[in-house]
Amino acid sequence: MNHSINILSTRPLNTLLIQEADAKGLLIDCISFIETTVSINHEKKEQIQAIAKQESTIVFTSMNAAEAIIESLDGIKPTWNIYCMGGTTKSIIKDYFGVENIKGTGKDASSLAEGMIANSTKEAVFFCGNIRRDELPQLLKEHQIDLKEMVVYETDTIPHKIHKAYDAVLFFSPSAVDSFFSVNKIEEHTILFAIGNTTAKTIGNYSLNKIVKSDSPEKDSLVRKAIGYFNSTQ
Repeated sequence: MNHSINILSTRPLNTLLIQEADAKGLLIDCISFIETTVSINHEKKEQIQAIAKQESTIVFTSMNAAEAIIESLDGIKPTWNIYCMGGTTKSIIKDYFGVENIKGTGKDASSLAEGMIANSTKEAVFFCGNIRRDELPQLLKEHQIDLKEMVVYETDTIPHKIHKAYDAVLFFSPSAVDSFFSVNKIEEHTILFAIGNTTAKTIGNYSLNKIVKSDSPEKDSLVRKAIGYFNSTQ
């Protein structure tokens, strides 16, 4: 098939999504710009399992943190009050902990924190990555909410120099944005797609190009946003 639109995804995508785009005349190349690894040692695992015995308030802002914690629980199903991002993160948490344990969701870290504040949260545990954003901890601190943080995964950047002109670039995290722009510049016509508000703000630090945000914080939603965008403008 002749492809009139070339798109770069800064993370791997499901083959079916790539085929769906292909059927609409969009060619998607996937190149990972970040790499995540679980960083839970024996001591941290014991701490997590101790927290699992308590009725704690827990915060997740990424699927990576959710997956790392679930793996470390060894099948234990704690009764936690969970606040998390929507999309894939919420789906992972719902499947393991049950939807009844999810007390609030957000499109970004700020809206998630605002929900916790509105529900009069006193203290919480934040399972996060080594380069987590400041918005949520800062907002909770301003409202005297005691937040304990535990790093359960690490993100490393993998910059790649791009030598192909793309009509669009898909970004799924602020870290990927930083990694991409550390070695690349883009054409003026390139449309930049962001999975959420925080990622969009980070893109804005590097480029004045048009930014299109996903309707929900899921990678499938962002890809379909791009498919819809280019099919409606052709």
